[in-house]
Amino acid sequence: MPKELSFVDLVRRVRTGDAEASAELVRRYEPAIRIAVRARLTDPGLRRLFDSMDICQSVLANFFVRATAGDFELTKPEHLIKLLATMARNRVTDHALKQRAARRDYRRTDRTNGDEAAFVDAGPSPSDEASIKELLQAFQSRLSTEERHLADQRSRGVPWAKIAAEVGGTPDALRMQLERAIDRVTRELRLQD
Repeated sequence: MPKELSFVDLVRRVRTGDAEASAELVRRYEPAIRIAVRARLTDPGLRRLFDSMDICQSVLANFFVRATAGDFELTKPEHLIKLLATMARNRVTDHALKQRAARRDYRRTDRTNGDEAAFVDAGPSPSDEASIKELLQAFQSRLSTEERHLADQRSRGVPWAKIAAEVGGTPDALRMQLERAIDRVTRELRLQD
């Protein structure tokens, strides 16, 4: 597309549905629309819901549909900028009114008091609990029957001397056996870090 394309030719080509002309129009005039949107989009609650780009794209889509239908008589770039800014302002107003409707009012869910932490469980999430359970099962499956018995006894708080009396051996030897088994499985599962 020639860089010297006049405004009237650009609008004429946009009306015919020329994709290159439409891209050129967006390149030239989108910044002006975004500025108009940002100037109107001052409510932080609305800024969380809408970005200036969302509204800009909506305005441009509406403009292209209506321009191809022949709704606009534009002879100067200033007329187009004024039209697009007005469309953007109206679109922001429409979105604000829609979001402030009784059932959808975003201001009802605005959390400004900071007490949300009181409602959140400080414990692990269900997915964390499931992950821990799976890891424990994988860990236990890699232990021998004897090593699993030692780990079970120790997890119940049974002293080493009592375990040694039950299965034979010395308390220190059994403790070392379990430590080596834990080290081995930790390496197998790559849990060293």
